[in-house]
This record gives sequence, C-alpha cells and structure tokens, in this order.
Amino acid sequence: MQNQIKVGVLGFGGLGQAAAKVLAPKQEMKLVAIADRKGYAYDPAGLDGDACAKIYREKDSVGYLESGGVLSNNSIQDLLEKADVDGYFLALPNLPNTFMASVARQFIDAGWQGVLVDALKRTSAMEQVLAMGEDFKGAGMTYMAGCGATPGLLTAVAAIAAQSYAEIHSVTITFGVGIANWEAYRATIREDIAHLPGFDVEKARAMSDAEVEAFLDKTNGILTLENMEHADDIMLELGGICSRDRVTVGGIVDTRNAKKPLSTNVKVTGRTFEGKTSTHTFTLGDETSMAANVCGPAFGYLKAGVSLHRQGLYGLFTAAEIMPQFVK
Repeated sequence: MQNQIKVGVLGFGGLGQAAAKVLAPKQEMKLVAIADRKGYAYDPAGLDGDACAKIYREKDSVGYLESGGVLSNNSIQDLLEKADVDGYFLALPNLPNTFMASVARQFIDAGWQGVLVDALKRTSAMEQVLAMGEDFKGAGMTYMAGCGATPGLLTAVAAIAAQSYAEIHSVTITFGVGIANWEAYRATIREDIAHLPGFDVEKARAMSDAEVEAFLDKTNGILTLENMEHADDIMLELGGICSRDRVTVGGIVDTRNAKKPLSTNVKVTGRTFEGKTSTHTFTLGDETSMAANVCGPAFGYLKAGVSLHRQGLYGLFTAAEIMPQFVK
C-alpha cells in the first residue's frame, strides 16, 4: 500500500507481543522490525507477529527466527543500522529509571530520523526525555511521549474534558488491570511493584521471578497502588491544564484474573465560567484489556507523529497536546 507506515517494536514481552497482534490487521501500518535483548528480526516485506511470538516463547528471542532473525547483544544498535523504519514503538520496561532516555540517546547518536513513541509511566523518567527535546529537534526526530493508557489515553481525555472549565480543581485517574498470568507482563508488574511502599525501581528490578511470585502470594495476587509517581501530572502541567499537584493516579492490579478488579476511569473536576463546580467522568469499557488501551493509542500517536514528521515538525510532543490519529 502506498505510504504504508513501516513500524518497528522494541521490546517483545507481553506488551510487544500484543503490539504485533494489534498491527496484524492494519492496512496503514506494517510491522517490519522487532528487537529484544538477545536479537532482532527484520523483514521489509513484513513480519508475521504470531511466528515471532512463537519463536520468542520457545527460545527467548526473535533472533532465532529462520527468515530475518539475527542474534545480537547490541540488538537496537544493529537493527537501527540495517532497518528502514518510519517509526518505533518503545514497548520497553523502564527499569532502571534512566533506560528509556538512554535508548532515545542511541537513536540520536545513530543519526536516525523518524518517529519514536513511548508508554512511559514515571514522572522522573519523563523529565529525562523532556530534557532531550532540543536534541530530538536537532536530530530531525519526532518523539511522542507518554502515549499508553495512563499516561496517554486518559491524559488526553483529561485535557479535552478540561475545556468545559475555567479552572481545574482536580484530575483523578483510577485504573483497574486484570492479568490472568503475571509472567506474561513481568516488566510491567515489576514497574508497578516499584510504586509500592517499601519498594523503589532498583529494588523491584533486582527481584527474581521467584521473589515476585512469593510477594504476590502474600497479597493474593493483588497490587493496590496509591498516589503513584505518574507522568500524567507533568503532561497536564505542560499542557497548561493544571499544576501537577492537582493530578492523582492510582489503581488496583489483579495478577491472577483477566477480569478487571474495577473500571478504569478519569474524573476531571473544575469550575465553569458561570461559577458552578462539576465533574466529568470518562470510564473505559471493562472488556478492553490493558494491552488494548496501551497499544491502540500508541499506534494512533505513532500515526500522528509520522504526519508531523512528514511536515518537518521535529522535537518532543506529549499525548496531552497532540490528538492521536486512528489507524485503519
């Protein structure tokens, strides 16, 4: 298809594999590149996401793929040098907290020009990427930050809902995530554990699978997260919606049941120009999975990023200031 967007996915755990599934039926985008810790797969004619997921589950790397697979200890760098890709979705765990910024730096140093989209969670990690805005601009790159579910979809909803008000009193994001098997989303669960009292990013990162399993046994598989360090706050502050201290993010993750423990929603409370106080509430359908609510927006923002890039608009943008474009 003419002008079909060539897409790469970095990271091929639960989120990366879901991203491949989301892309499979799309006409406007084609998955051509995947990188994991031990290798990469590249095929300009398009990769079979199911075949990549099968080989990844069997051998722990897409590098073992018969056609287009290459084993490498420097997979991102090697893929960058070889692949013709319009945009990458960074489906990577941000452990340690500096990881996403260091990956973005690799792209700048390689002289690559295109679109990067992340689904970063932590405010402190987002701040590192935001500090690189001028570097992205100078490199001819368009970087879309915080483009998952939260931050991302729900942050964008809050930015739109805020338009009814003269002043925003509070933005409260509450999420419910249901995962039948935590091992399908190991990195995501570790990032969530890092938000719990008594934990931090390094401690969660250092936990073995057995230690995570033992911890989840103690909580019956439930993680209750309050007042999280979530980049929705800095994105809404940058967008001029409200100061970050008015933004609260929390939720419940059930690591043993696919059914959501509660409905994901965002509440925006404010004062109208007539002086009335009101609350807008936007609730996500319980049937939509975390993967659907992260990967769908990520590729919508990737399409928007490609549109900006083709117009010569480079630099860093967040999900709260650009509308995603639906990918057919």
